[in-house]
Amino acid sequence: MATSTNTPSLSLPLPLKDRVVIVTGSSRGIGREIAIHLAQLGAKLVINYTSNSAQADVVAAEINSSASPATYPPRAITVKADVSDPAQVKSLFDSAEQAFDSPVHVLVNSAGLLDPKYPTIANTSLDDFDRIFSVNARGAFLCCKEAANRLKRGGGGRIILISTSLVGALKPGYAAYTASKAAVETMAKILAKELKGTGITANCVAPGPIATEMFFDGKSEEMVKKVIEECPHNRLGQSKDVAPVVGFLATDASEWVNGQVIRVNGGYV
Repeated sequence: MATSTNTPSLSLPLPLKDRVVIVTGSSRGIGREIAIHLAQLGAKLVINYTSNSAQADVVAAEINSSASPATYPPRAITVKADVSDPAQVKSLFDSAEQAFDSPVHVLVNSAGLLDPKYPTIANTSLDDFDRIFSVNARGAFLCCKEAANRLKRGGGGRIILISTSLVGALKPGYAAYTASKAAVETMAKILAKELKGTGITANCVAPGPIATEMFFDGKSEEMVKKVIEECPHNRLGQSKDVAPVVGFLATDASEWVNGQVIRVNGGYV
């Protein structure tokens, strides 16, 4: 009798088995989908959030409930930390090491903000500019700094920063956000060279328009429709379109991909 080709082999090794992964901003949106996907690849997860503990708890519970058999300590924990605060970033890494009795193997920096007013540069307030750069650029810098000093050496160390395809598209109304992410891409490329000899890679994943709360915030129906029309696939991206690319970069299969920016946008740019 023929067997189904859709059933995965249970004997296949998990590419991230028991590796410790921090995903910042993973209580919702793209970060949430990335965390769940990496858990499916065998990773132990730190779900980072800034304010909404309930959302983070739901993500961790979903990961832990899928573990078979149930394990202790759990395969996912939640840690509150503002990535723009160096003391809290250090505490984030401390918590990961203590919870899993292991160095961190992978950092995915997904935390980010944009200005839902979509102002021109002339109308961007200094407070909004500073707020965006504080999380997007300073936060990425602090997480990279900690990761560069603390990730496991000798193989398997991965730094993956989430940028945006707007760095390529350069759309009006996103100046502060796009500039902050351009800084992130620059840091990743330099960091990859600075980590020579460690076995740690540093890359960026730059999604196009993804149907998340942050994307829809402040956008009219007309604005959303225009974005959809600009995509060759005639749809918005989904978080599940991004997560597998991050998953690849987190595994040993991506060792020869280093210092790169991978645009995941369906041809939007």
